[in-house]
Amino acid sequence: MKELTLQTLIAVFEEMFGRGLFWAMVAVAALVTVAYLYVLVRDRAMSMRKFLWAQLSMPFGAVAAVLFVQGITSSGFRDIGGPIDVIVLLGVAAMGAVGLAILVYTAQSLIRGKSAD
Repeated sequence: MKELTLQTLIAVFEEMFGRGLFWAMVAVAALVTVAYLYVLVRDRAMSMRKFLWAQLSMPFGAVAAVLFVQGITSSGFRDIGGPIDVIVLLGVAAMGAVGLAILVYTAQSLIRGKSAD
């Protein structure tokens, strides 16, 4: 693979997760992003209390994302072969942490509504 293109990445992810699961994850991510943007525009400010709870959820998102990817790829931690594998796992953990934080903040804002803090 000489060039890394968007089409190549989509093909790799479809192969790794399966076409249905991959596009379902893309749809959920897009829906959560739109809801997050709606909450930010609606509230016109970030609630620090909700932000704290979102940050506290980040380690759980990191662990869940790594375990999810390890389960989907039929590999284990014993298969980590070098620095690039560790970098990829750290990237997956970072995306899982940020994703869960955004989801938690958005869910709190949609459920509780606009707060005065």
